[in-house]
Formats: sequence, structure tokens, C-alpha cells
Amino acid sequence: MTKIKDLKEKDRLKINLMIKSCTKGTTSKGAPYLNLILQDNSGTIDGKMWDAKPQDEANAVQGHVCEVSFEVLEYNHSLQLRVNRIQDLDQSGIDLSEYIQSSSISRAQSEEKVRELIASMQNENYRILVQAMLDKVGDTFYKYPAASRIHHSYMGGLAEHSLGMAALAEQIAELYPLLNRDLLIAGTIVHDMGKTAELGGMISSEYTSEGRLLGHISIGHAWLAEAADEVGLGDSEEAVLLRHMVLSHHGKFEFGSPVLPEIPEAEVLSMIDNLDARMNTLATALDGVKPGQWTPRIFSMENRQFYKAKGNE
Repeated sequence: MTKIKDLKEKDRLKINLMIKSCTKGTTSKGAPYLNLILQDNSGTIDGKMWDAKPQDEANAVQGHVCEVSFEVLEYNHSLQLRVNRIQDLDQSGIDLSEYIQSSSISRAQSEEKVRELIASMQNENYRILVQAMLDKVGDTFYKYPAASRIHHSYMGGLAEHSLGMAALAEQIAELYPLLNRDLLIAGTIVHDMGKTAELGGMISSEYTSEGRLLGHISIGHAWLAEAADEVGLGDSEEAVLLRHMVLSHHGKFEFGSPVLPEIPEAEVLSMIDNLDARMNTLATALDGVKPGQWTPRIFSMENRQFYKAKGNE
């Protein structure tokens, strides 16, 4: 079966792909077209369907696997599909594992590492608070993506992102003794748990109504306050500090944090959150670029392009 990662310029194919997103546009001459993001478990690719008819839009059901006929073009150093036809399929017999991207870290590995991190905390209250949040969120922590599009946007991405941050936190806490290591590690694990309510699921790239109205920071903070009360730690300093970590982890008001970091651990958490997200964004963008060429402009990286050095095969 041909996968997205196998596509080459000038290929003309008809294969099954999942519709990750579909938005309607209009050319300067008033002709309708569809902007598509198509995916399988090897990656995603942008597509355009020109002169789209209402039936074409009806067939491009978000989250469905469809039969897609297309040509492969190169645009701005990246491959793109010119879609000629989309046919929706009966979803009942489809193996979704062929079409959903997953973290390279297995769920078992993620669960084991989280258990190790909790057990390593010297402060019992942080152990209890993190476990209470995991109990509240459940399996979704290990299944959900960390974002809809920008970084770690695949099944298991939320746990991968949190554990990547925890690994950074371990190293930084060793370098700077002023940091409370337990608080910083606890913050890496719980900071984005609200995304399990903000995002539409493992397949959908859309936000839920709750997510759009409240945002993952507010949702996660509310859950943490509830969890702290449930385990009798609502008035503890540990709960207040961890709640501050959640509220401030975007670092700036304009990035969505209702408060700014005002303890050293919160300052570090916002930095390593940004670092891990950006490295994943770059890894994804550079994966499809040949050595000696540039990525397309990356909106989340200030609309910059990045060069892939010739020695980086």
C-alpha cells in the first residue's frame, strides 16, 4: 500500500487517505476550491481541489477515510496534492491504525515513565496531586495529541510532549539548585491535561465548544483545584503553586496565560514548554525536506523558513 511518505513528484494515484481537515475557499475569480489536509500513519500532506462542486465538499468528511485521486506536485520545496476526486467510503471495516499517526513512544513506555517520575518525588503532596489529576483525566492522557496542528499533533502526543518536558526539567533542575525539582516535574506532567477536553479527539483537528469557550489552561486549572479538594490538599501551598504553574505556563498574557510566571519553576516551565514544542515542529517540518533545501514558511515559528544542512541525511 502506497503511503504519504512514499509519494514522489508527478505521481498520479488513487489511494485511501483520511481527511484530517477540509475548508472551503474561493479564488479571485470566484471559483470554489477545497483546502485539504490528508493523512495516513506515515504523515500528512496538503491538497487542493480546484473547481470543487458541492458533492465534492460533501464527500470530504473530516475524520473519514476516503478514496482520493490526485497528482503530486512540488510547491515551495514541499510536495502537495492536486486532488481530482474524493469518494467517501463505508467506515465500518476500516483499520484506523493505518490512518492515524502515533507517537514513536509506546503507551506502555509512557505509563512506566510517568510512574517512575511520580515515585521519584520526595514531596508526598506533589505525588498525590499528580496522581489525582491522572485519575481524573484517565486514559486520554496517553491517547490524545498535544495540539490540533502545530506540534505533537498525533495519537500519544500529549504524553510524549509532557515526558519530553520532564526530561528537560530533570537536567535543568540539576544545573540550578534554586529550583524545586518536584514542583517542576509535577508541572510538566499536569500542565496540558486540559487539552483532553479542549481538543476534539485523536482524529479530529477541531476544538470542542468547551475548548473554544474556556481553553485548556482554564479547564486544567479547574480540574486541578477540584482534584486538590478531593484529596484534602486544596489549602496546601503545593496545590496553590501547582495551580500557578498551570495558569502561567504559556508565559505571556498575549499567549493565553491569565497570570505571568512568578516563581522560578513557572518561568522554567514556560520555557521548556516552548522549547519542546518548537523542536517537534522543526523535526516534523525538516523530515520532508531534502538536504540542501529549505522548509516552507512555518507560521508558528514566526513564519520563518529553516535550512536542512547537506550533512543531515
